[in-house]
Amino acid sequence: MKRLWRILICLSLIFTMVLTGCASQTPQAPAAQEEGNDANKEFRGEITFNGSSTLAPVISAIATEFIEENTTWDKVDSNFPDKNISIYVSAGGSGAGVKAVLERTTDFGMLAREIKDEEKEKIGDVNEFRLGVDALTISINPENPLAQIRDNLTKEEVKKIFAGEYKYWDELDSSLPHREIVVVIRDLSGGAHEVFQNSIMGDTQIRADAIQSPSMGALVTKIIENKDAIGYASFGMVNQNKGKLIPLKVDGVEPTEENIVNGSYKISRPLIVVKRGELTAPQKTFMDAIMSERGAEIIEEMGFVPVR
Repeated sequence: MKRLWRILICLSLIFTMVLTGCASQTPQAPAAQEEGNDANKEFRGEITFNGSSTLAPVISAIATEFIEENTTWDKVDSNFPDKNISIYVSAGGSGAGVKAVLERTTDFGMLAREIKDEEKEKIGDVNEFRLGVDALTISINPENPLAQIRDNLTKEEVKKIFAGEYKYWDELDSSLPHREIVVVIRDLSGGAHEVFQNSIMGDTQIRADAIQSPSMGALVTKIIENKDAIGYASFGMVNQNKGKLIPLKVDGVEPTEENIVNGSYKISRPLIVVKRGELTAPQKTFMDAIMSERGAEIIEEMGFVPVR
């Protein structure tokens, strides 16, 4: 019940900038804090995160627990002032997270992909924190007739489906009905799109009429609502929606935690947080909470594979 409560809170936060655990109802998060821990600078108790819609609920869940346990910063560290802990989480895609760090409109960028060398170069003094590992599962609706006859697709079949070479299910297998395949993807700015493009599609482009979802949650909802849909659903989201969608094997390899960790399931991606420059004292304190054993437990509770 506690886990369900936490997930419901997270899902309510994912599309909007949310102020967690602060008396103020300010609708917009403040600009990112200045780097450094100069004692002459005013203490700021606000911390902002922007980026991956996959990682946003995880950070929100950890923030919720952190605030419920402490409420004000002096409860975290007696050297801190009696100020409310305010943690803002905004989901807009991994690319948006990097952009926000570059523009100094957020403290931390959330990414569900590797940070690129050119992004590191632009940011400059990058601090990178690896929180866990996710995978993109090729998932269908349980009512899809494919689920009754096959539990596996080859990489080439996946590519043909997403490229539009197979437009109807009976083109994949003649025993399937002549119904149109509905391809669901993340929007092109999302980290999931880039991971899928590199892992499966290569130089082949995804069909132009694929449904682009603004978040991983929206992508999964489309699959749950449409029995002819197929999409690359996050491993974490599959675990949060057990029985509502079916992840298929790819080239005979099932997307399990073991196969993701050992690398045999190829469509995987890191969950990371990046920061420009040194962390302030409160930022470090909260990041320590994220990287703690309890933080890893929450990441695991939400269906992902934590880094321990």
